[in-house]
Amino acid sequence: MKGTRHEKEWGRVVGPVAGVFLLLAEVLLAASLCSAASGPAIPSIFKPESTPADSIYGLSVLVLAITGLIFAIVFGLIAYAVIKFRRRSDDGIEPPQVYGSNQIEIAWTVIPVLIVLVLFMATARVIHAIQDARKPDGAIEVTVIGHQFWWEFRYPALGVVTANELHVPVSDTAHPTPTFLKLLSADTDHSFWVPRLAGKTDLIPNRVNNMWIDPHETGVYVGQCAQYCGMQHAKMLLRVYVDSREQFEQWVQEEKNSAQSSGAVDEGRRIFETTACVNCHTVSGTVADGRFGPDLTHLMSRDTIASGATPNTPENLKAWIQDPDSIKPGSLMPAMKLTDHDLDALTAYLETLR
Repeated sequence: MKGTRHEKEWGRVVGPVAGVFLLLAEVLLAASLCSAASGPAIPSIFKPESTPADSIYGLSVLVLAITGLIFAIVFGLIAYAVIKFRRRSDDGIEPPQVYGSNQIEIAWTVIPVLIVLVLFMATARVIHAIQDARKPDGAIEVTVIGHQFWWEFRYPALGVVTANELHVPVSDTAHPTPTFLKLLSADTDHSFWVPRLAGKTDLIPNRVNNMWIDPHETGVYVGQCAQYCGMQHAKMLLRVYVDSREQFEQWVQEEKNSAQSSGAVDEGRRIFETTACVNCHTVSGTVADGRFGPDLTHLMSRDTIASGATPNTPENLKAWIQDPDSIKPGSLMPAMKLTDHDLDALTAYLETLR
């Protein structure tokens, strides 16, 4: 009977302890999987490729190390006390009570204050280094405007306007070329977040916020709006294409060109210019000069449509025009409901916008 009681007591102790260790193992496994993930589909915070992201990552490692040590010490003391001083069947008296240890009270007051001070100073240093960084000559300037539910990117000095896919040059140590982003909102609160390049920065109506990135490696980095902004917040995605300097200059030159189309798609162009498309979208060289939707001048040069919700293929483009809710329910683009003939002609015209 006595052995059975002890087994139950040990079960009450071991069960929660095992649960905590299992939870920690799952967290570490998830972190390792994110760290090992590659490709643009996984925006891992554990693989920074820009100075701001690297600074944030270093700070997070410091915070996790300190808090992890605190957890280990506190958990160890609790586990020791639970096991060492667990109630036994022969306990009949209350243990002696100890009061008024000045040394212990000073220790548990001073040590937490010092820990908080260290964390505060480390955080303040990182915030200052990121927010007050000097803008060097030759830096790329981009105005980012958040819309429900897509991104507009304007390069004032370069005369380029695009949407959802941000192109920037790589910034190597030999030729530092950071990109400074001016963040605006056209409607409600949004938040610009590309985990491998920088931390989150909000876009707030009637307020200008700023951030910067200096990617060290070419490639594609994915992100999204990190502030709930409406029904399609989860599909307000974005991509940052980090190009070599030559690729970026070539992209800029191509973006400056007006839309090119052949006589074979004149019918589709006529349909585009005589429907509600022109009220929301811009296509340079045409009467379309809308500002509510993305600039379509070089639509087919983008890998995705609907703010990254689906690949930019003729089939998906046709479905997006005919019924946007089939791809992105709750989007603010109206369904055109064209006839099959007009839809084919319009899609054929849009496919020439490169």
